[in-house]
Amino acid sequence: MSSKCHWWRDAVIYQVYVRSFLDSTGDGVGDLAGVRAGLPYLRKLGVDGIWLSPFYPSPQHDHGYDVADYRDVDPLFGDLAEFDLLIAAARRLGVKVLLDIVPNHCSSQHPSFRQALTAAPGSPARARFHFADGRGPDGAEPPNNWHAMFGGPAWTRVDDGQWYLHMFTPEQPDWNWRNPEVAADFDDTLRFWLDRGVDGFRIDVAAGLFKHPDLPDSPDPEADARTRDSVNPLAWNQPEVHDVWRHWRAVCEEYTARDGRERLLVGEVSVPTAREHARYVRPDELHQAFFFDLLSAPWDADAFRKVIDEAMQDIAGTGSTVTWVLNNHDQVRTVTRYGEPHPQGSGLGAARARAAALLMLALPGAAYIYQGEELGLPEVVDLPDDVLTDPIFRRTGSRARIRDGCRVPLPWSGQASPFGFTSGAESAKPWLPQPSYFAEYATDRALADTRSFWHLYRDGLQLRARLPQLGEGTLTWLDTPPGVLAFARGDGLVCAVNFTTAPIPAPVPGTPLLASGPCPAGVLPGSTAAWWTSDL
Repeated sequence: MSSKCHWWRDAVIYQVYVRSFLDSTGDGVGDLAGVRAGLPYLRKLGVDGIWLSPFYPSPQHDHGYDVADYRDVDPLFGDLAEFDLLIAAARRLGVKVLLDIVPNHCSSQHPSFRQALTAAPGSPARARFHFADGRGPDGAEPPNNWHAMFGGPAWTRVDDGQWYLHMFTPEQPDWNWRNPEVAADFDDTLRFWLDRGVDGFRIDVAAGLFKHPDLPDSPDPEADARTRDSVNPLAWNQPEVHDVWRHWRAVCEEYTARDGRERLLVGEVSVPTAREHARYVRPDELHQAFFFDLLSAPWDADAFRKVIDEAMQDIAGTGSTVTWVLNNHDQVRTVTRYGEPHPQGSGLGAARARAAALLMLALPGAAYIYQGEELGLPEVVDLPDDVLTDPIFRRTGSRARIRDGCRVPLPWSGQASPFGFTSGAESAKPWLPQPSYFAEYATDRALADTRSFWHLYRDGLQLRARLPQLGEGTLTWLDTPPGVLAFARGDGLVCAVNFTTAPIPAPVPGTPLLASGPCPAGVLPGSTAAWWTSDL
């Protein structure tokens, strides 16, 4: 694990989706005590830190990304005392803790929004949000033509005739960051959690916050809904947002100056190009921002090389390091994404996912792992409609791009659901049903099988911490045949990935130090990655 002052530059962080990690109370929903119980498992895996999904008081319309109180714990997940125990336990184990903060929008049950609903048009309470008069003779049409990312219009009308803006769901009104009261309140939130000992924040929708001041019509109003991404240039990536991150960086550095513990800001930044992405990680802004281009790249050597080159040129050129990611709670898992349709995620998809993992861990910079990635979990694609909870499905009726399939609770042990996930009776039901084939992926089985995904990740993380060639730094591409990528890291370490299905001569003689699958000396099989080094 990283011991440098700038620990975040090459850290490996594990994303904990709290409600699906481990349930300590038997109600079928994971909680903070469950996270605390799982810390030894994560320490054994070898990660540097964890990022916790939102656990704040919330009506749970979007599983906590609709926050009703930014400075407390929802009873569903525990309380502040349990949070403090979690922080203390993580500190003893040397595991950093990042919180997920949601500054673009809140819950419609947030006290500030409830006050705004009862206040008059033009009031200070409404100025904290985006309230506007409608268009048309009686104001019955929305103020502009924008559509929400999760489907439907981005505006909802209230009883007095005005409309309010929500770029996700009506239960998630967008804050108006042009109002200084909003910025001041979030300052208080940052300090509340920093004072409780957190090591930093993952920032939801970090390219959001500010909207075009005139709220004009968009030339492509349904772009966000069509792509499920922040595409509308009038609603996202406004220049003023960079001042917020400069201020938040200064707050973090204030705390670092007190005790020498460097706090981290990592942003969920979805912008058109790597060059635009790089603006968010300039020396006085965010420390990191997820580079999603690797996650979205098809399984193709040229596509992977292109996004890696762009990241190394534009993002690393700022003085920051690239933050790589292959999975998260919003995306189809790699085992399914890379493979042919298969309910248990075996075969080609699993081989490619293993290879991609070794590639990511060999790249310069930091990496984030989503829970279950280390088990090789596939996407659960056959959840029945009546258990789906994703607001995308509720608003559109479509299963396209819904996210429940990657959020099914983890299997820990046993041969049948709940697979040790909940401490309740055997009949206890996890909040999303686990398929029977999850028995093959349970953590107890993974730890016992040296050929498992878990051991591949653990071995990769151990070598990454041990070898000076890995982590922060640069890479040098090596000549390879079509469909193959190979690069050198530092002195004597080579990573190669065969994106084809046919074996090729290995770019380095001898037995590899680590490989994603069976890899005889002198051969790199198809859909396989390997590391070689002569400097052990």
